[in-house]
Amino acid sequence: MLVTLTLLATLAMVALPLARVAAQQGREADLRQALWQIRHAIDAHKAAMDGGRITRLVGASGYPPTLEALTEGVTDIRNPAGAKLYFLRRIPRDPMCQCPGVPAVQTWGLRAYASPPDAPERGDDVFDVYSTSPDTGLNGIPYKEW
Repeated sequence: MLVTLTLLATLAMVALPLARVAAQQGREADLRQALWQIRHAIDAHKAAMDGGRITRLVGASGYPPTLEALTEGVTDIRNPAGAKLYFLRRIPRDPMCQCPGVPAVQTWGLRAYASPPDAPERGDDVFDVYSTSPDTGLNGIPYKEW
């Protein structure tokens, strides 16, 4: 009986770290997917602006002014009925953000087009998004740099 309990305890000690790694791998996969979705939507907004489907203000970069603009839609000026173009159904949450109750749009760090790549800052538009988590991924790269 004592041998059986010892074996079960040993197996539990081995399984617990593996379960934690598997959970982190799942969150990292969710982060990759969320970043891809948002970045794809930002690029689609820019392409629509460059293609003349969205009214461009003088001096505007063509990137969305906010993340919310991707879900709220913008008027398609080529459509005679004035239909809207939508780029996302909803803004995904940053899965690395341990902040329940915070709206999904506020879980991301934003980088403006005019912002330098090594020091991202907010600005008049949304050129890119990044995780605000201070943690490092299993690959050794901080989540902010993904």
